[in-house]
Amino acid sequence: MTDKDNLLTASDDRKYPQFERQASSYNPLHTFQLAKGNEKHYQQQYGDMYFLRLAKLKPFVEEIAGEAWEDFEVAGERAQRKDRVLDVQQGELCWVVGTVYMDMPLKPNILDDISKDHWISAPPAREKYVSPTGQDQIMLEDESGRLRLVGQALKNEMLVTGCIVAVLGAENSNGEFELVEIKIPDLARQPQRWERDDAEAALAKRGKRKRGDEKTRPSGGRTAIVSGLGISGDEADGLKLDLLMEYLVGDAAGPSVQEESAKISRLIIAGNALANASLQSAAAKEEIVVKRSQKKYGYDASSYNPAPTEHLDLFLATILPSMPVTLIPGEADPVNVSLPQQPFHGALLPRSRAYAATPSSGEIGWFDTVTNPWDGDLDGWRFMGTGGQPVDDMFKYVDGDDRIEMMEHLLRWRLGAPTAPDTLWCYPFQDDDPFVMGECPHVYFVGNQPRFDTTVIDGPLGQSVRLISIPAFKETGQFAIVDMDTLEVETMTIELFGEP
Repeated sequence: MTDKDNLLTASDDRKYPQFERQASSYNPLHTFQLAKGNEKHYQQQYGDMYFLRLAKLKPFVEEIAGEAWEDFEVAGERAQRKDRVLDVQQGELCWVVGTVYMDMPLKPNILDDISKDHWISAPPAREKYVSPTGQDQIMLEDESGRLRLVGQALKNEMLVTGCIVAVLGAENSNGEFELVEIKIPDLARQPQRWERDDAEAALAKRGKRKRGDEKTRPSGGRTAIVSGLGISGDEADGLKLDLLMEYLVGDAAGPSVQEESAKISRLIIAGNALANASLQSAAAKEEIVVKRSQKKYGYDASSYNPAPTEHLDLFLATILPSMPVTLIPGEADPVNVSLPQQPFHGALLPRSRAYAATPSSGEIGWFDTVTNPWDGDLDGWRFMGTGGQPVDDMFKYVDGDDRIEMMEHLLRWRLGAPTAPDTLWCYPFQDDDPFVMGECPHVYFVGNQPRFDTTVIDGPLGQSVRLISIPAFKETGQFAIVDMDTLEVETMTIELFGEP
C-alpha cells in the first residue's frame, strides 16, 4: 500500500490527480426486522418454528426425492413414500421427510441446567458438542414422532439439528431406520441481477440472467467487507484501525493507492464492531462495587463505559462523508443477543446518525444500521451476510472445521440458522420463519471467522454463489474487497512494523 515516490517529498506546485468515488446502487431488504413495541411477544412456544420450517421446505425436498427415488428398487421391492415418520413399517423399503434432531450428551440442556442450578456452578462453554465416545444419536422427527437414523451413509453427511431432509431406507428389528441415501432441498431460486430494480426482469422469474442486459447498467465499483473491528476504547485500537480508515477515505499512500480506494463504493461492517462495549477493566469493576455499596437509589452512570461506542462513532463519522456504510451487529455489540439481532440504536452513535434516514421514513440512509442476519441488493446482486453466530454454532455439531463447507450446507439446506432455537438463541416466530431462505443470494458472507476463505458454488438450476469467510480485523488486519462486476474477491491486509 505504499508509493515510495510520493512519501517524504518536498512540497511543490505540481497538480495531483483528483479521484471521484464510484457510486453504487443499494436496495436493502427488511427480512429480519422484528415488530416494534407491544407487537413483539415472547410468550410463544418454539415448537411452532420447527413446524413452520418443515411445512415450508417439505414440498421442495419431496420433489427432489421423488424424482431421484421414483424407480429405486432393492431385490424387486420399490421404495414407497411415507407421509409421516410413524408410518414407517419394519422391513419396508421407503422414504420420508422430516426434521433432523441431534441427540448429543455434551449439548446444553436447559432442563439439566435448571435441576443443577441450586448445587453446581455453570459448566464452561464447550468448543464441540461431538461425543468422543460415540454416544451421539441422529433422529428424524415430525409432528407425529421421532425415528433414530443409523447406517454408513451418515458418515458422509454433514447434519445438524433443524435441517430438513428426506431419507431412504428401511426400519430394522431394533426400530432403527437403516439409511441408504439422503436428499436435501438444495439451493433456492436465485433472482436475476437487477430483478428488483428492473420490472421486465422480475417477470422472468425462472429465466436465466442475460449478460447483454448488464451493459445498459453503469459499471460497478467495489464493496469492502470488514468484521471484528473489536473497538474497545483503549490504546489497543490504535494505529491499525487508523490505517484502515485512511485507506478507505483515500488518505493513505500515493495516487496509485488512492485511485484503488476510490473504486470502493460501500463499506459493510459484518459484526463485532465493538469489543464488550459495556464492560470495564477488573480494577474499574472493584471501584464500581464500592460505589454501588454507597449508593442507595437511582442509576449509577459509572457502571457504564462509553468509550467503545464513542470511538466507533468517531470512526464511522470520519468515513461517512466519503462513502456509505452498512453496519451489521454481532455477538459482542450492544444489541439484543437473540437472533435476528436488531440494528444499533441511533442514540449510541450521535455523530454518525446524522447520515442515517429518519426512523419510520421508509427512506434509505447513507448510513444504514441493519439486522443480523441481513440481506439486500448491491449493484443488482443479492447479498446476504451474518456476524458469524450461525456458523460458529454449527461448528460445534460437526467433526470438521471447514467454515466454507458449513456455509455451503446452510445455503443448500435453505436455512440461515438451522440450530436456532435449539442451541442458538432466537425470537420465537409464530407465523413465519425468516431463517428459511426463499431466494438464493449471489454473495453470502460470514464475519468473525478464524481465517479468510472464499469459493464459488453452483446449483442445479444454474445458480452461482460466491461464499466469503471473513476473519476478525483486530486479530488479522484483514478485510475483503468484492468486485461488483465480476464478484471476484481479494483480501487486503494491514500490518504494523514489528508486529508478530
